[in-house]
Amino acid sequence: MIRVIHTITPWDHFSPRTGSAIPTVVDGLARAAVACGDARHAVVVERSTYRPRHDSADVIEYPGRHVSARVRQYLDPALGRFAIPRLGASAYFGPLVAALRSQPPSIVLAHNAPQLAWLLRDTEHRVVIYAHNELLRTYARHEAARTLAPAHAIVCVSRDLAARTRALVGSGNEPKVHVVGNGVDAAAFTPGAARSHDGPMRVMFVGRVVPAKGVDTLLRAAAAFGRSELEIIVVGSAGFDPRAPLTDYESGLRALAARSSARVEFRPFVDRTGLPELLRTADVLCVPSRWPEPSGLTVGEGLATGIPVVASRVGGIPEAIGPAGLLVTPDDPADLGATLRRLLEDPDLRRRLGRAGRQWAEAHDWAWTWRRLREVLDVGAPEFGD
Repeated sequence: MIRVIHTITPWDHFSPRTGSAIPTVVDGLARAAVACGDARHAVVVERSTYRPRHDSADVIEYPGRHVSARVRQYLDPALGRFAIPRLGASAYFGPLVAALRSQPPSIVLAHNAPQLAWLLRDTEHRVVIYAHNELLRTYARHEAARTLAPAHAIVCVSRDLAARTRALVGSGNEPKVHVVGNGVDAAAFTPGAARSHDGPMRVMFVGRVVPAKGVDTLLRAAAAFGRSELEIIVVGSAGFDPRAPLTDYESGLRALAARSSARVEFRPFVDRTGLPELLRTADVLCVPSRWPEPSGLTVGEGLATGIPVVASRVGGIPEAIGPAGLLVTPDDPADLGATLRRLLEDPDLRRRLGRAGRQWAEAHDWAWTWRRLREVLDVGAPEFGD
């Protein structure tokens, strides 16, 4: 049986101590594979990253190599324009590539690392690029097409991302692009006891508190509500360190909240272990992103918890929310405020959406994602699962 090896971004943490999306996806897929009767997965992890590690996959450690951000941000794009190999990318992924070369032929799921298709082209590994975000943004089309040409397949987490990826990879690579949506841990994220609604409706945001996530839009929408009507809970930090000093954006949000007529509370980053219980305390989950998120794991986690999800109509979010949530115009406080007002005044709608969300999540768990991914991996790999 051929083994599946995941690669995550160098210096990312395969640990429940972080909220990073890619390790969460890897953990979900690895657990689902075993539950479906397939072989246990492995994941390649830089050795100094956080512990404890998720126990869902075998860990292959390697010593990382720091590469100047200037090299990767400025020198590499300049080299690429002249069809010269990117030195920063080769150095950055070098230790990871060395670790993979020491492994027997495997299916390598390269998460957000399209360069690995080219760097491993002379091995017997089948490299499948797993795109969670837009790929190769500093690459010209011809350079991107060449880099991706050795890939066995390219998996995208939404149809929206797949369309953008097909436009990048060139006509020869378009048939390699497949869509496999993210799942959700429907066993961990479950509904809690119904909250008493004597107080204000509690609307929660969970995620990185950065401009792209649109928390300011939520706070501006809340200005149309009184303290007895709405309570906003903002959970998260700019990064995954709750002790880090506030950024200018975070400070600006606090100033905005101080002028709000609604209740607003800020809480620091919460790791994966505490998130299910936290979501059970909310009446509504809000995902007010202004950038085209390819998917959005938090959307599925809110649906699984059985609470209404209000999210921006942007990127792959409409695919993730399905028929079980409410979509609003991004960067539009009036539209978001009107939707929250509708939920506030219609408790029965909240209950119906909560039930529909739970049903949607149960049908789109990580086993569903793994089965769809397995179909992609089986293409041209008859030995997989034998």
